[in-house]
Amino acid sequence: MKTTELPRWATAFVLPVLNLLSALLVAALVIYLLGESPLESLGILFNSAIINPEGLSYTLFYASTFIFTGLAVSIAMKAGLFNIGGEGQMYFGGLGLTLTMLALDATLPAWLLIPAGMLGAAVFGAAWACIPGYLQAKRGSHVVVTTIMFNFIAADLMNFIINKLVPVGQQNPASRVFADAAAMPRLNTLFPVLGDTPLNISFLIAIAALAVYGVMVWRSPWGYRLRATGLNSHAAHYAGVRISRTIVVAMLVSGALAGLAAVNSIMGSTHYLSLNFPAGAGFIGIAIALMGRQHPVGIFLSSVLFGALIQGGFDLSLEKPNIPQETFIFIQGLIILFCGAMENFYAPALLKLLNLGKKG
Repeated sequence: MKTTELPRWATAFVLPVLNLLSALLVAALVIYLLGESPLESLGILFNSAIINPEGLSYTLFYASTFIFTGLAVSIAMKAGLFNIGGEGQMYFGGLGLTLTMLALDATLPAWLLIPAGMLGAAVFGAAWACIPGYLQAKRGSHVVVTTIMFNFIAADLMNFIINKLVPVGQQNPASRVFADAAAMPRLNTLFPVLGDTPLNISFLIAIAALAVYGVMVWRSPWGYRLRATGLNSHAAHYAGVRISRTIVVAMLVSGALAGLAAVNSIMGSTHYLSLNFPAGAGFIGIAIALMGRQHPVGIFLSSVLFGALIQGGFDLSLEKPNIPQETFIFIQGLIILFCGAMENFYAPALLKLLNLGKKG
């Protein structure tokens, strides 16, 4: 081990755990200042989100969406791109899914309708991400700037489009409800212990997406070109990698994954398109990619963690009125702070500790 470098296991596991513990310690301090016991609150949260089967079902339901948004950010990061437009891409993915359902749900059976909806979500999400990718590859426009601006553009466009989809006489700004054939099959039909929750086969599709991501990124020629571009685009260019094409394709895949995140939220739960349905999932994907170190296992665990915070936080705020629901948005921000901006905060001390152990 070089004296200036941490081993891979330390950067992939130890640092994220230390950063997470730091965020939780600060969160515990805040809960204490609110007049509640941090340990008791943690016990309620853990029991509600993990131990209770119905609560675990909701945790995994939220995690299903976060896996896709985390993958969307991760695939772009592997190419050296910081796609923070997952919110807008997920929004447009929901539009593609909805237009597909409104056109076909009266004619197609479920085994054709559900794949068609997923395809519509992926195509629209990819199309919305393609423009920032092209601008980065061909015009040098920074993808961070363009993707965040495209989030605002998507929100305004969707406000206009959804109002056009509202059925006559309906006050709620949402599309009509899809046909029953457009609903994703729920897992409680196989596992009744999960209760009447929206957990559906999107969770299994998300697990499959993690596996495909791992194979494509680390076990395929395309993945090699992707990672080479992200590590050193100049060296990759001289090795024969077409940098512009790699950037555009990476953004297309990233946008498609963000678009697919809409499947769980819409076909798996509400069964109609509504305003602001992403509910911040695109931004949570950034934290998941950073905390999970763009690794399939890390992305899965991070997604479950954020799902547990949402589910457990809701029940905890009901049992402990002194702890408002907004506290868990604050905790999510702490995790992003420690795992993103301060991800190497403990690296010098850990490196010194490992070097001392080696000398000893």
